[in-house]
Amino acid sequence: VQLQASGGGLVQPGGSLRLSCAASRGTFSNYALGWFRQALGKEREFVAAISRVGKRTDYANSVKGRFTVSRDNAKNTVYLQMNRLKPEDTAVYYCAARFANTGYIFLRSDDYIYWGQGTLVTVSS
Repeated sequence: VQLQASGGGLVQPGGSLRLSCAASRGTFSNYALGWFRQALGKEREFVAAISRVGKRTDYANSVKGRFTVSRDNAKNTVYLQMNRLKPEDTAVYYCAARFANTGYIFLRSDDYIYWGQGTLVTVSS
C-alpha cells in the first residue's frame, strides 16, 4: 500500500486542522493505521491509531481529547482531526499502515510497515 498525507499548514494556537492520508494499492480495509509525528530535533512519537474498521482507537496522552482519528474505507482515507492546537503540536505528521487482524491497533512505529511522506503542521501566532 502507498500512503499520501496532506492537510498540514500554519495555524494559530487554539485553531484546528484536519490531516488526510490517502492510500493506493492494496485493500485498505485490511490495514490498521496510525499517525505519528516528529518535531525538529526530537524522535518520532505516536499520536493516534485506528483499527481496520475503526471500532478501536487510541491516542497519546498529549493529544487525548483534542485529536480524533477516523477512517473512511470506501475512500481509502484516514483522517486526523486536530483541535485546540498548541505550539508543541508543531511537527511533521506521518501516517502509517500495516496489515492486521480485525480489532488490532498498534502504538509503536516499529510495528508499521508502510509510511507516508509526512506533512508539516506549524502552530504559531
